[in-house]
Amino acid sequence: MGHRLLLVTGPSGAGRSTSIDALEDLGYEVIDNLPLRLVPRLIEGAPLERPIALGLDVRNRDFNVTALIELIDTLTRDPRVALQVLYVDCAPSELIRRYSQTRRRHPLAPAETPAEGIAREIDLLAPIRVRADHLIDTTEMSPHDLKAELAQWFGQSVASRMAVSLQSFSYKRGLPRGVDMVFDCRFLRNPYWEAALRDLDGRDAAVVAHVADDPRFAEFFERVSGLVQFLLPASVAEGKAHLSIGFGCTGGQHRSVAVAEMLGKALAEAGWAVSKRHRELERRAAVTPGAAGTGMGGVTGA
Repeated sequence: MGHRLLLVTGPSGAGRSTSIDALEDLGYEVIDNLPLRLVPRLIEGAPLERPIALGLDVRNRDFNVTALIELIDTLTRDPRVALQVLYVDCAPSELIRRYSQTRRRHPLAPAETPAEGIAREIDLLAPIRVRADHLIDTTEMSPHDLKAELAQWFGQSVASRMAVSLQSFSYKRGLPRGVDMVFDCRFLRNPYWEAALRDLDGRDAAVVAHVADDPRFAEFFERVSGLVQFLLPASVAEGKAHLSIGFGCTGGQHRSVAVAEMLGKALAEAGWAVSKRHRELERRAAVTPGAAGTGMGGVTGA
């Protein structure tokens, strides 16, 4: 078994420190705010028996988004490392409220208002957020809720039966990072060409019905669902704790989203812990004022 490493990051005030404490309670070896240049040394020795949770944010002495992206890419390619990235997110309005309650200064705006620092940090971390394997939105969560969510995803009982993440994406923007398998949905009927459906997305019942009405859909979905449910127990037997599956289409708004949502429901009904991310919908939400954190894929599962 190689090194199991979980990078934990997100905007200040969103709950990263609470997450680190919760992961320590769940049995992780926790290291907080280690300088980025020292992270590669963690994998030079023999793997630990328990996974490592590494807290990283803008307070790290040598924090740099480009360097962190390069680190993530390097660790992803390293056969000795099983890497996951957890992004703890929160809506800007809630972050401002939390800062007003604690009267703390924001690390990126020590002489300005917290709102300025929050906006600056969210913009800075946007490339990391897109690359995350797991996103948890704490906007409406208490610390207790956050700890319960982490226990669901990173507790030993869940790890033993494996978590599944489903991602939709646009081929125009390339494949998501770290997916284990990808299915191309571009052959299905495209709702974009229907004026009444164009501005909706694959979570809408009308879009789902349009996609499912394609004569090729039923067999495609049956084969994909059967293949995935055949492979999941085999992956568990191999010792994997996480499997990521991507669904792509032209714009990442309709077909891939609909198929990911339907498969997520089928897997959840079969007892698997499933998270869903819709990359392009998240990008759209991120450019809408006050919408940060609202593009979360959500969690489904037993």
